[in-house]
Amino acid sequence: MNESLFEAQADAGASLPPAYPDRAAWGTAQKLRAWQAEALEQYFALNPRDFLAVATPGAGKTTFALRLAAELLARRTVRRIAVVAPTEHLKRQWADAAARIGIALDPNFKNADGRHGDHFVGVALTYAQVASKPMLHRARTEAANTLVILDEVHHGGDALSWGDALREAFDPATRRLSLTGTPFRSDTAQIPFVDYVEDADGIRRSRSDYAYGYGPALKDHVVRPVIFMAYAGQMRWRTAEGEEMAANLGEGATKDITAHAWRTALDPEGEWIPSVLAAADRRLTEVRHTVPDAGALVIATDHTDAKAYAAILKRVTGEPATVVLSDDKTASRKIEEFTTSDRRWMVAVRMVSEGVDVPRLAVGVYATSTSTPLFFAQAVGRFVRARKRGETASVFLPSVPALTDLANQMELERDHALDKPVSSIEVESEEMLDDAELAAANREDRASDSLTKATFEALESQASFDRVLFDGSEFGTGGELGGEHEQDFLGIPGLLDADQIGELLRQRQADEVRRQKSTRPTPTGPSVPDHRMLKDLRNQLAKNVSAWSARSGTPHGVIHAELRRLCGGPPVAQADEAQLKTRLAKLQNWFIGRT
Repeated sequence: MNESLFEAQADAGASLPPAYPDRAAWGTAQKLRAWQAEALEQYFALNPRDFLAVATPGAGKTTFALRLAAELLARRTVRRIAVVAPTEHLKRQWADAAARIGIALDPNFKNADGRHGDHFVGVALTYAQVASKPMLHRARTEAANTLVILDEVHHGGDALSWGDALREAFDPATRRLSLTGTPFRSDTAQIPFVDYVEDADGIRRSRSDYAYGYGPALKDHVVRPVIFMAYAGQMRWRTAEGEEMAANLGEGATKDITAHAWRTALDPEGEWIPSVLAAADRRLTEVRHTVPDAGALVIATDHTDAKAYAAILKRVTGEPATVVLSDDKTASRKIEEFTTSDRRWMVAVRMVSEGVDVPRLAVGVYATSTSTPLFFAQAVGRFVRARKRGETASVFLPSVPALTDLANQMELERDHALDKPVSSIEVESEEMLDDAELAAANREDRASDSLTKATFEALESQASFDRVLFDGSEFGTGGELGGEHEQDFLGIPGLLDADQIGELLRQRQADEVRRQKSTRPTPTGPSVPDHRMLKDLRNQLAKNVSAWSARSGTPHGVIHAELRRLCGGPPVAQADEAQLKTRLAKLQNWFIGRT
């Protein structure tokens, strides 16, 4: 498909204006992935004014968009390009990618300049830049047939000031290409230039023209499989009223207690975060045996925590970490230097959460209490870009339901829904960052919650290994830090495909169960049920039922009822060891496609 288009332009015989890509540059451009070629075919079959492409982070949206831009320039459909991105760093990243295929974009264009130089075919802008002078950009759009590329278009919801500005500035555009790699928010704010269709319930949902999700991308080896390492532990803190409280991280607590325990875990003065950073560094060392330049990233809540985490990493590794802060004018340069170096660790305050491309990142620590699906998907997206087949990604996170549920749902697709009844919209607690504030979070030093010294004081934290989450299933029965069980999972090879990881995790799970049986004391009297073991089995069953519910969309109660029907026995609370293990085995078979 691509060659025939290039040949058609060659036959046209027309010379290209200055700053336009030439055919030699196209000829040496990287080969398109199957999904990119298919999306281009679909675009030119529709020949639309507006086109929304949804592709998982790391799949190559930039390459697709720039190849499309080159085609439209060659056809003389458009004569100017305007790329709109969320951050200053991404402007330069777009300009660099465009230059590699011969498209000259100016990322340094300022509103005060009025026009770009003749040696450029267009500009790269931020959403904030457009919002500050929408009429200027409307005049520029009207002055020449323009293709507008809206990167991470979810920033354009009408509830934001950017929405109205985008509509004002780019309504006259000849073509508009909208891109996103993360789920849209579910609310009533319509995103400009996105089509919506009404379903049977009267709810209008966004309609993508082409979608390429994480599941298909994983199958095509376009992205890496992600192993989530969840860590729990005992937390202790003091409330504003002076009351001392304690809880195990993420274990059956109320929302408020979970939030306080979570923030206590992230406190750099405690033991939880240094322990998890040390475990993540051990994992990085293992990955580097097969991927020598593998790097790691900590996503921190604020500047103070980021600097403290960097100091901890220096004590752990013996070398300094790259610290990227949102008010640092050298932030983009630091990211670029880290990208091309072999340094082990980078610490950032969320500004490396969206679109920034550091392909060698293979290990991450999610050290923020932000828990929205949008932010989580963007953060995990920093680690999934595949460079060669078999590379894996490992993300360490607190074992709290808000995050483990998101980890188990990575392969689920989400639509942007309009007109959803207020009662059905999931409302985040006030201490969690709203998706609509994400751009501000990338520009400002702001905590992801309202828990400060004024409302609570972290006193003590201890970490323990909880479990591994992969492909919607959960593995592991917990264990002490540095123990044999944790080391089994930290030592997973860095070069494995998704099927090999699944098989290895199931084998390690079976080995752990056998070890526990062999070390269990032999009863000397009448057989007495081991209540601790029964509790562990019930918890494990509950976690796996939750994971299957996330994958299949089936309510928990329906799953439990089906397991009882197939396996026999009483409800979970009355089930014995054999009955619980039979149900766990049945669930494992479902995860691997067996009945």
